Amino acid sequence: MPADIRLPGAVALVTGGTRGIGRAIAARLRAAGCTVVTCARTAPSDDPDCIACDVRNAAQVADLVTGVAARHGRLDIVVNNAGGSPEVAAAAASPRFSESIIALNLLAPLHVATAANRIMQVQPEGGAIINIASISGTRPSPGTAAYGAAKAGLLNLTQSLAMEWGPKVRVNAVVAGLIATEAADAHYGGAAGLARVGAMLPLARMGSGEDVADAVLFLASPLAAYISGARLAVDGGGERPLFLSLAKGEEG
Repeated sequence: MPADIRLPGAVALVTGGTRGIGRAIAARLRAAGCTVVTCARTAPSDDPDCIACDVRNAAQVADLVTGVAARHGRLDIVVNNAGGSPEVAAAAASPRFSESIIALNLLAPLHVATAANRIMQVQPEGGAIINIASISGTRPSPGTAAYGAAKAGLLNLTQSLAMEWGPKVRVNAVVAGLIATEAADAHYGGAAGLARVGAMLPLARMGSGEDVADAVLFLASPLAAYISGARLAVDGGGERPLFLSLAKGEEG
């Protein structure tokens, strides 16, 4: 962590902050001096800083956000990290499944951001909202079509809210690429699969939760004071186009 990025006294809320990327983000913000509250659908009994909340439920979200601000006197940073989707072909997905995925990955960040904005707008220092988006929202997402569509919507939402809520509130998105989480380990078949996928990226490895957390810390800090409505790609340089490999195979 860059030694000059410190946010002592800031209060942050990280949704889905008990595992994977969310856990890394919460840890990075705490290391920078923030008071961090996380939420999850089921809060671990051994984590007093995690609050149970279904972020798809607007009423629960309103209670969560106002409760954090009341307890700590302010709310400076919100990270919309909760999200994800199992792999299901679009033709096989039930309407209920698709609606749930879109609610989690698009409507939930809107609920959280709206509740946070009400508080941040009346604070002298305003606040920063960071949405964790995905490369799946910028290219086809076969097998997770509803997820990809929701993440594409989240990118548009980020820009729209940045325009509506400035200058007091900055809203940005981190576009996460291929990140080595517990879920990715299972999806790609373990360490060997992760290594093969990582080798195709310009930086020759898959990303980590800490890579995403560093980007969040930057966007939450005064170093990003003139950045709003932005999409910060954390993807190791991007995925290599398949046609390049196919062309080499045909030539070889």
